[in-house]
Amino acid sequence: MKKEKVTEDAEPPTYQEASAGYSEMEAQFAWDDKVIRHTFIRKVYAILMTQLLVTVAIVSLFTFCGPVRYYIQTHPGLYSASYLMFFSTYIALTCCGNLRRQFPWNVILLVLFTLSMAFMMGFMSSFYNTKSVVLCLGITAMVCCCVTVFSFQSRVDVTSCQGVLFSLVMVMLLCAITMSIVVPFGYVPWLHATYAVLGAILFTLFLAFDTQMLLGNKRYAISPEEYVFATLSLYLDIIYLFSFLLAIFGGGRD
Repeated sequence: MKKEKVTEDAEPPTYQEASAGYSEMEAQFAWDDKVIRHTFIRKVYAILMTQLLVTVAIVSLFTFCGPVRYYIQTHPGLYSASYLMFFSTYIALTCCGNLRRQFPWNVILLVLFTLSMAFMMGFMSSFYNTKSVVLCLGITAMVCCCVTVFSFQSRVDVTSCQGVLFSLVMVMLLCAITMSIVVPFGYVPWLHATYAVLGAILFTLFLAFDTQMLLGNKRYAISPEEYVFATLSLYLDIIYLFSFLLAIFGGGRD
């Protein structure tokens, strides 16, 4: 049996030669992750736009159509039913991870959730004058555009400011408790205005937080499998922002 002689001139491969294959694999994985993330973002925003269009249509119907406005205002039980549907679908989508990833149940629950929330927003908007509703819709759209552009372009990592957001939530909770104690003794305009301003600021920050979680280029990111949860978070941020702006700028119907 002959043994091969290793000549002294033979040299081991360099680091670049040995790791060339790994570099190509890493580049391929990075490219695949980028494609998956972009597909995930497009899917989330497509669903979100559909939700917002449905919500704006229902809010407009309840605001501009007099007979519909009168009917829902004289049947408050419809609001209670829509709130019950909203609460049950929200619990199902947020607490049942397997359910919100399972087609078609996740789509059915998301549709019911959107319709119930849109009905609640339409019911609430029907008590405000038309100009106030249109103004708040416009302000909400502008704020959402500005926050989205900021989240896409800024190097500021809002996802790392969880402590600040938690502190603001606690302040909101304390304000809500204070208002529940004070309101029975009389309406305090400055207290309600302060609460509405804090709420608008808080959900503007939450919108930036959830948008950067969606992008996945900051400290924390949401999984591409959670497109329903991501859509739900952004939709609620926008809806709550609109409701607080309505409380600030909205004027009651004559």
